[in-house]
Amino acid sequence: MLVSSTPHIRSSDSIKKIMRAVLLALTPAALMGVYYFGLRALLLIMLTMASCALFEALYQRLTGQTVTVSDCSALVTGLLLAFNLPPSAPFWLPIVGAFVAIIIAKQLFGGLGQNFINPALAGRAFLMAAYTPLMSSSFTAPVKNILDMDAVASATPLQMIKTGAFAPGTADYIQALIGSRAGCIGETCAIALIAGGLFLIYKKIISWHIPVTFIGTVFIFTFIFQPGGFFGGYPLYHTVSGGLMLGAFFMATDYSSSPVTPVGKIIMGIGCGLITGLIRVYGGYPEGVSYSILLMNLAVPLIERYTRPKVYGVRTGKLKPRGSRR
Repeated sequence: MLVSSTPHIRSSDSIKKIMRAVLLALTPAALMGVYYFGLRALLLIMLTMASCALFEALYQRLTGQTVTVSDCSALVTGLLLAFNLPPSAPFWLPIVGAFVAIIIAKQLFGGLGQNFINPALAGRAFLMAAYTPLMSSSFTAPVKNILDMDAVASATPLQMIKTGAFAPGTADYIQALIGSRAGCIGETCAIALIAGGLFLIYKKIISWHIPVTFIGTVFIFTFIFQPGGFFGGYPLYHTVSGGLMLGAFFMATDYSSSPVTPVGKIIMGIGCGLITGLIRVYGGYPEGVSYSILLMNLAVPLIERYTRPKVYGVRTGKLKPRGSRR
């Protein structure tokens, strides 16, 4: 009989199994992105995923570590990073983003499980800061033929809201749900992202706390606050547009950079929602999901410090000496 120290909990889950489930959950949004933005979107997705896997394998080989590309975590990072790219991005751009995501944000901090921020969002944030025109003004409308490599430039719904060019009567919520609009490759089809997120919740890979509070907070904030006053915005359109669904279900719930307690997750979701609303309504960028998640990633240690459960049997406060009066 073998006797070992606690814990004795056993689970059939593994890193590879979880990452494969995440890839499966992201597949509908990937297919819709290719359908709307054509062959170029597919090439960007494949290039980004391949770059992330290659950088991870090369770094681990050069540093004498065991190569763990087979756990699919680098592929998940690559797919999420590709989802945050505009369809017209040059092909060298995802390679730079993959280097930042895998080498700087992940491997230099110890690899999988040691990164304190989401690697894909770190890559996107770097690309936004270093190549702003390519990341924020090169969006295209959906192509008419999936084999098309060229597309017509178009503004995203959030850009139109930010500039005041959005007409309330033109809000097409059906198009917003199915993704037939300008935007990043993997963020436009809200219904595909919702389906993938619900699948992960059903499989208990993520919990409902962060997505529900994140999305709900953005809805409430944009319902109340607007640049011109109060209660005059488009909360539902803010909810189904941009990268909110992608960020809430697939990025803010990253195991390594999100709280583990239910209360901590709720705080994380509310914080992400408030920062996203502030940036969208009052900031200079039309979108704020990425930066809100990155900022809340930095607050996770503090959140967990004050939300961790009390250990059973531990007493707080000063102990009175034996025999003293109460």
